[in-house]
Amino acid sequence: MLFLASLLLVLSGLQVMPDAESLIVGVGVTGKTESCINEGEVVNTDNISKSRCFTCTCKNGYVECAKERCLGAEGCYMLLDHSNDGCCYKCKGCLHEGVYRESGSQWRDPRRSCRILSCKAGVVTETEEVCYTPCANPRPPRDGQCCGMCKGCQINGQVVTSERNVTSTEDPCIKCHCQDGHMTCTKKACPVLNCPDSAVEYNKGECCPKCKGSRRLIEPPKGSCLLKLGLHQSGKTFQHDDCTVCACNNGTLHCHRASCPPLDCPEEMQVRVPGICCPYCPRKPTLPKGELYTSCRVGGRTYEDGETWKLDQCKSCACSGGLIRCAMPECPQVGTCPPRFKLQREPGQCCPKCVEEDGVCTVFGDPHYKTFDGKFFSFQGSCKYQLVADCSKEKSFNIRVTNDARNTKTSSWTKTVSLKVGGIKVNLGERQRVKINGVKVTIPYRMSSGQVTVRREDETLHVHTHLGVKVVWDGMSFLEVSVPAKYKGKLCGLCGNFNSMSRDDLMTRRGRVVLDPDKFGASWRVGGKRACMRNNEPPTRAIQCSQHLPQRRYRDRLCKPLRTEVFAPCHKRLNYAMYFKSCLLDMCECPGRKCYCESFTAYAHECARLGVNLPSWREDTGCHALY
Repeated sequence: MLFLASLLLVLSGLQVMPDAESLIVGVGVTGKTESCINEGEVVNTDNISKSRCFTCTCKNGYVECAKERCLGAEGCYMLLDHSNDGCCYKCKGCLHEGVYRESGSQWRDPRRSCRILSCKAGVVTETEEVCYTPCANPRPPRDGQCCGMCKGCQINGQVVTSERNVTSTEDPCIKCHCQDGHMTCTKKACPVLNCPDSAVEYNKGECCPKCKGSRRLIEPPKGSCLLKLGLHQSGKTFQHDDCTVCACNNGTLHCHRASCPPLDCPEEMQVRVPGICCPYCPRKPTLPKGELYTSCRVGGRTYEDGETWKLDQCKSCACSGGLIRCAMPECPQVGTCPPRFKLQREPGQCCPKCVEEDGVCTVFGDPHYKTFDGKFFSFQGSCKYQLVADCSKEKSFNIRVTNDARNTKTSSWTKTVSLKVGGIKVNLGERQRVKINGVKVTIPYRMSSGQVTVRREDETLHVHTHLGVKVVWDGMSFLEVSVPAKYKGKLCGLCGNFNSMSRDDLMTRRGRVVLDPDKFGASWRVGGKRACMRNNEPPTRAIQCSQHLPQRRYRDRLCKPLRTEVFAPCHKRLNYAMYFKSCLLDMCECPGRKCYCESFTAYAHECARLGVNLPSWREDTGCHALY
C-alpha cells in the first residue's frame, strides 16, 4: 500500500519538462516561421513567451532560438521551482550535517580521507575510495588524500598528465591522475540515481550510469524522502540494492554504498551473482609449481611480460603476468557545441572536441555572393576581381575570379578562377578545364609535394591545398571556397573578412564599409580595364526584368523546383527564399543556358553541408554539369 500510495503521489505531480537545451528551428512557439537575412546576428523576437530565456539568432535564413542552458537540470528528476530569473528549474540539493550541498557536488570527509560523499537530486551517497596501485613500492599519500603514489605517470602504455586522466578499459571506474611526476589510481562507487529505472542509461566504457531527461515532481510530505517511485518516512532505514543501504533524514536520503575492488579481467568475463554486491574475475588456470605466466597472445602475436602496444588512437595495452591490461584517456563530457562549432576528433587524437567550422563563401549565377559570415548580395561586374585573399602579413594564398558578360547588357557570370598558394598557380576554366602553373592536367591530379590535389566529385571539381583552403567549381559559374578557422579575421575581398559579423562584409579595399554592392565590388577589381568585358563598369542601373505577365510566369516555372518536393527535405534546415529570388534574377537576362541550375546547385551544396542529402536533384531538374 505504501508503494502504491507513493506511486500515485508521484504521478499526480508529474510534469514533463522540456530538454535542458531545446531548439526552435525556424518555428516560434506559436508555429509561425520567421525568416531573416542578417546571418549570425542576434534577432529580437516578441512572440516567444519568456523571451529573456531564449537567445535567437539568424541561421540558414531562419530565426533559430536556443533556450538558456540550465546547468544541472539534465538528468534530474527532482527539479524544484524556477530560479530567480524564471528561466531554469533547479535540481534538489542535499542537507548533510547541517550544511546544504548543491546537486552534483562531491566532497571528502575531513575526518576520514578515504570517505567520499556526493549529492545528486536530493540523495547523499557515501562510499569508500579504493586504491589501485600499479607499482611495487608506492609512496605514502599526500595530506588529505587516501591512496599512495607511484613514481612516473604511465600505465599500460598510456601517458597520464595533470590535464588528462586515464582509465582502465577492464574497469572504467579506475581513474589515474598525475601530479608532480607521481601517479595516483583510485576507484569509488557510483552515486545513487534518483530516477525511474526506465530513464537510467548505461553507456559502454563509462563507469557510472546516468539519468536521461528531466522531470519536475511535487515535494513529498515534509520530512519524508522520495527515491525513484518509493516514498520513505524520516528515520527509516532500508536496503536499496545489493550494495546500498539508505536512510531518510529530514527530507534528505543518506545512502551508504560499498565500493568494489578493482578488476583486471574484461567486462564480458566478469562474474555477477544475484544478491552479492561486487562482480569478480574467474580464477586463472593453475600452472605447475615454479612456472609463471610470462607472455600474452593477441591476434596471433605474442607479447612478453611488461611489453606494451597500441590498439588504436585511444587504447593501449600491456602484458602483465599473462594478463592483458588496457587503458585509455578519460574523455571530458562534451554537450552541444556552440554555434559555428562542430564536434570533431582530430587526426591522431582520442577524444572529440568542439572545433570551429571552416568558413564557406559561395558564388553562383549572375553573380550572387554569400560571404563567409553569411551575407547575401548580388554584383554584376564583368571584370577580374579579388574574391578572397589572406591579407595578413603571411599572404599565404589568393583567389581571383574573372566574370564574363556573355553578351548581356547588365549581367555577368564567373568564367575562370585563379588560385595562388605559395609558388603554385591553379587555373580553373569553363567545362572544368584545369591548369597547374600554366600546364593543362588531367583529373584526378595530385602534386608530388602534396600541396595541391584535384578530384571530380558529384559533377564538380574539388581542389584541396595543404593550407586547408578548398575550392569547388562546376565549370559554369558555381564556385565555393572554404577556409580553416585559423584565417578568421585575416581575409579580404568579395567574400568578406570572416570575422563572424555580416554587417561589415561590404568593406572596400580602403577599409570603408558601404551599402552599395556595386561600389563594394568595384573596389576589389584587379587587372586593369583590359580584364573587363564592357565599359560601363560597374553596371549603372539595377536589372529590370520584364513586367510582362507571361515572362514572369516563365521565370517562376523554371525556378519553381526550389519550392517543390525536389528540395523539400532541406526546407526545414535552410530557407530557400534567397536562392529562389536569385534564380528569378538570373533568368532575366539568361543567354540561352540553364541559368536556373546555378541556384539549384548552390542550394544543394549548402544542404549537403547541413547533413541533408538530395541524391536525385540533378536528374529531377536536368541540371548536369557540362564537361
